[in-house]
Amino acid sequence: MSHHRNPKALLTPAMHGVLERMARAGQMPLHALTPVQAREVYAAGSDVLELPLHPMTHIENFTVPARDGHAIAVRLVVPGPGPLPVLVYFHGGGFTIGSIATHDGLCRQLAHHAHCAVLSVDYRLAPESKFPTAVHDAWDVVHWVSQQGVGRSMDTRRLAVGGDSAGGTLAAVCAILARDAGLSLALQLLFYPGTAAHQMAPSHARFAHGFVLEEPHIRYFFDHYLRTQQDREDWRFAPLDGLDAAGHAVELGGVAPAWLGLAECDPLVDEGIQYADRLRMAGVAVDLEIYRGVVHEFIKMGRAIPEAVRAHSDAARALKLAFNKEAL
Repeated sequence: MSHHRNPKALLTPAMHGVLERMARAGQMPLHALTPVQAREVYAAGSDVLELPLHPMTHIENFTVPARDGHAIAVRLVVPGPGPLPVLVYFHGGGFTIGSIATHDGLCRQLAHHAHCAVLSVDYRLAPESKFPTAVHDAWDVVHWVSQQGVGRSMDTRRLAVGGDSAGGTLAAVCAILARDAGLSLALQLLFYPGTAAHQMAPSHARFAHGFVLEEPHIRYFFDHYLRTQQDREDWRFAPLDGLDAAGHAVELGGVAPAWLGLAECDPLVDEGIQYADRLRMAGVAVDLEIYRGVVHEFIKMGRAIPEAVRAHSDAARALKLAFNKEAL
């Protein structure tokens, strides 16, 4: 990635302006709040820079049973007459904040542009529910859709998984679990996923402060999510370099094709590139887009950041192509 002496010089003018407005607002950083307070603050500002909500033909809130009996809340948005191919989507938020409400606008954008159903998942959050509960919830919903989603405007023969940030991690993990379960996925759609066991890549130092997702945020989120430091080495937390039960790096061969959309000025950008490389080395088809001059969370800033609109369109195009291949 870029090694500019002044990383902020990489920012687009629009992105620079957004960051300046955020700084002037003077809000308490999320890592200085309790998780409940952080969720409230994130929810209150989640749609400030979002594009207007796309109207949907059908919107349905219901629950899916988890393996331990918990009722996982989900929201299905459908842009037209069904059944339509379906994207199971996991929101970002460091496994600690975020919800189906904070990502409703993004899910509707993807549904509208890809002309697919999107099922957004309210997996359980930390610290109330620590690793690997979010993984279990995510996979339980994907498995449920594959087995019981017919009849809810979903064509479950054409199924994809996706997510942003921590949700991208969950989507990547579900793609591996699907491979192991013999479930064919059309695509794994990953917006700046976290993939590494340890935050050692150069971009973590380069963009540690002043680029929305800061080093203290990452530490805060993972301290809440992980039970012990040993959890970092588990591939279900770190699909890039985490280990399986035998102590080996998890095998990636045979997982679904991947589309990755990364932000250039993001602590996670290097590990996203490394994950794309690992997938390619395993023979997986990968489409990698790096959006220049923008930061983590940019895909939820479509009102102010043109790159967000382009990312929505690029991701939707990848979904359409993947779903069409599955239909052949």
